[in-house]
Amino acid sequence: MSDQDEDESTTAVLDEAHLGDIEGAFGTIRQHDTESRRSWRTRILTLLAIMGPGLIVMVGDNDAGGVATYSQAGQNFGLTLLWTLPLLIPVLIVNQEMVVRLGAVTGVGHARLINERFGKFWGAFSVGDLFILNFLTIATEFIGISLALGYFGVSKYVSDPLAALLLIVMTATGSFRRWERFMFVFVFANFLVVPLAVMSHPSASAFAHGLTVPGVKGGFNSTSVLLIIAIVGTTVAPWQLFFQQSNIVDKRITPRWIDYERADTVIGSFVTVFAASILMAVVATAFSGTPLAGHFTNAQGVAAGLDHYVGRAAGAMFAVVLLNASIIGAAAVTLSTSYAFGDVFGMRHSLHRRWREAKFFYGAFTAMVVCAAGIVIIPGAPLGLITTGVQALAGVLLPSATVFLLLLCNDKEVLGPWVNRTWLNVVSGIIVSVLLMMSLVLMATTLFSQVNVTDLALVLGGVLIVSYVVVAAVLLWSRGRRPAAVTVSKEARANWRMPPLNLLHRPTWSRGRLFGMYMLRGYLVLAVILLLVKAIELGVRGKG
Repeated sequence: MSDQDEDESTTAVLDEAHLGDIEGAFGTIRQHDTESRRSWRTRILTLLAIMGPGLIVMVGDNDAGGVATYSQAGQNFGLTLLWTLPLLIPVLIVNQEMVVRLGAVTGVGHARLINERFGKFWGAFSVGDLFILNFLTIATEFIGISLALGYFGVSKYVSDPLAALLLIVMTATGSFRRWERFMFVFVFANFLVVPLAVMSHPSASAFAHGLTVPGVKGGFNSTSVLLIIAIVGTTVAPWQLFFQQSNIVDKRITPRWIDYERADTVIGSFVTVFAASILMAVVATAFSGTPLAGHFTNAQGVAAGLDHYVGRAAGAMFAVVLLNASIIGAAAVTLSTSYAFGDVFGMRHSLHRRWREAKFFYGAFTAMVVCAAGIVIIPGAPLGLITTGVQALAGVLLPSATVFLLLLCNDKEVLGPWVNRTWLNVVSGIIVSVLLMMSLVLMATTLFSQVNVTDLALVLGGVLIVSYVVVAAVLLWSRGRRPAAVTVSKEARANWRMPPLNLLHRPTWSRGRLFGMYMLRGYLVLAVILLLVKAIELGVRGKG
């Protein structure tokens, strides 16, 4: 029996193309390479070979919706919402680091793990939300493409079909390495925000103040809270969990290389927040004191405004940034959905395969791209409504996605010696609770327009603090009752992989946990309905 045959029989991989050498954009690592990397040169070369999933998922999240959301924050609120961005760095790192371990250790995608470990009902709940949200997100990417090229006078009836063709061609090459190199072109183009900042030259002191001092121009209200949730939703989105885990599996990254993939993820989180903060500052500075301040329309309007107040080159550069963001966002979001389809339906789903070997995988990708592009070019389609609501919808749905992530990362059958440590569960719990609090504030301001948002946030914040104290006391009390953790050697951890899923015992939920999950589900359904009401209200108000 060959080494690959042996690996296939002892791991849970669904597609045999997910086993083999790591073939990255900037290097190759052999499947059974166990050499230690002692010199800085070998470590850097290894990082370059592995780098990709973390950086791409982060930069891909600065997509068309992200560019529009950051621009809206800058145009309507100046630099006063900059502080929200650095706070998202630990959220990005904590969430995606858990995904890194899941992908490298299990060898299967996020959707398949949820389906197999929690059953079809919860799988449909989680993956169904993903499919709907992702499709709407892909539509916003094509809106971004039409706005970006529309700035240069290109009709959306030309730009969107051509962009759809480009996405399909660069994805269905049958080579993971070739696809990743395509994606790195768009990653590097993300740094076009730097010359844009040079052109608008925002004040360094005002920028630093905005990053470090929380506040909102005009005070907290339902509109600003909706925008803050949109910033969270566009920077930390559910599709990221599904994409990075499946992309790590497809790139054939194993536990031995987890530290390098962690570094890739950390670098990506800083890059994405850097670009987002620069973009917000550019728009805030350019429109400060002008008639356009406080009157955001869309990203094309921002490009036109930069053209008028900063210069033609600035307007053109912003349009190129928007185009680049839209393409990399569409590529990553669509691929995350195709990966999830492959997981759910048990079909081949790997970029290492050619079209004839993975027709379902590439067919699903093509269908989503074509349908999303088609919606955008339909006359009278509610494009503004889609753009307004989709990022905030991601922020509302993120808590449930993070809950499933936490459950999987505490499943010893799945991760063995790689399960979460207590401190990580505490940090993740805080993240989920804060996201839920933001959703509650949004719901309250939607139902009761006269509510004092500041007072409500303070009350909910006080409830959270009390909850944290109670949980901390319970953890301290139960600390001595927990069995000591089993220590595993570094080499054993590097070689530990999840067994085939059919050999694992299905996790059992207590009545309390099951009740909590149903409560979360009911709350999210209500929150989504109210969020749609708010988005429609804002859309109608904008037309008026």
